[in-house]
Amino acid sequence: MAQIIVEKMGQQGDGLASLDGRPLHLPKVLPSEIVEVEDGKVTRVLSASTDRIEAFCPKFENCGGCTLQHWREEPYVQWKRSLLEKALEAKGLYPAIEPLIDAHGDGRRRVSLHVRQAGQWVAGFMEQKSHKLCALETCPVLEPALRHAPLIAASFGPLLGNCDVGVTLADNGLDVAVKAERKAVLRRIEPLQELFNRWRLLRLAINGEELMAAAQPFVTMGKARVQLPVQSFLQATRAGEETLARLVKEGLGKCKSVADLFCGVGPFALGLAESRAVHGFDSDKNAIAQLNNAVRYTPGLKPVSAEARDLFRTPLVVSELNAFDGIVLDPPRAGTEAQAKMIAQSKVKCVVYVACDVQTFARDATILAEGGYRLEKVFPVDQFKWTAHLEMAGWFAK
Repeated sequence: MAQIIVEKMGQQGDGLASLDGRPLHLPKVLPSEIVEVEDGKVTRVLSASTDRIEAFCPKFENCGGCTLQHWREEPYVQWKRSLLEKALEAKGLYPAIEPLIDAHGDGRRRVSLHVRQAGQWVAGFMEQKSHKLCALETCPVLEPALRHAPLIAASFGPLLGNCDVGVTLADNGLDVAVKAERKAVLRRIEPLQELFNRWRLLRLAINGEELMAAAQPFVTMGKARVQLPVQSFLQATRAGEETLARLVKEGLGKCKSVADLFCGVGPFALGLAESRAVHGFDSDKNAIAQLNNAVRYTPGLKPVSAEARDLFRTPLVVSELNAFDGIVLDPPRAGTEAQAKMIAQSKVKCVVYVACDVQTFARDATILAEGGYRLEKVFPVDQFKWTAHLEMAGWFAK
């Protein structure tokens, strides 16, 4: 057992310290705190930071879902903005970084929970840096209508065994998708129907296949109403989607012809189409189908089209890109290195890059900069509050 001082906050939201020349990553501590450590784990805090506050969730100490509820708002905001600043500086980029935007709103509208048996069937998140489940009955960072999601998820355990349950709050109700080793065979249909009715679900999907539906889940994007494919990607909070859509629209300025790359079901495309022509690309064929379907039933839009295309394997080439005067990028965490290289060679005058990983954003921003693009502004967006995850939107001009 040893007493050590926490030196600073790491990029993953854990405290960095050292013991006998060996680095330690300690969860749920704060810089300058003196802590007691045994076998690399904190046993107690001997001297607390003046920035430490009481977490609002009673499960915070054990749950791995949130990592930073114990930190006062001001230093937390400064640290989170610094994640983006340091990643860009490491690449020699020094754009204007705007203040951190709080996009938590009413809470998260989607959640994925692990279901395991511990005497009874329970659902929750794994403890930080552990395979041990922290069982939950409710979760205060979710939207109020979704806070009983752990109880919904746990109810599938007796029928489907160990599983992961995704619950999404659509505009018209709850959409549930279960990934499980057990299948929805005939003898399980009736009890699954009972759960479907008990929780008043819109739709239940098992292992990617829709099993039963009272109605198709939908969300409103701009003027359009979009039906959600099973397990479709959706921004974590409504406030996050609205914030990013606004930043995309403002960043594109007066561009009249826009390519929306990694467009999904159209959170950016549908809003942009109220004032300009948009062509979307995404590898998710179901998302593209629902985007095109929403366009057909939404009056008052400029020309909108979308096609399925794997932008990692077949990025748009320079001749295709030059047909547009603006580009929106919203790739997954891995970024879009191949597509960024093509954009760097193009004549497109305006690029707005939405990202969820500071390192891949900095890498791709460097590629664009080497191609003659200036990163004018970056907006850090805190959609996953009390965690180390950060969204951002960067405005690039040729």
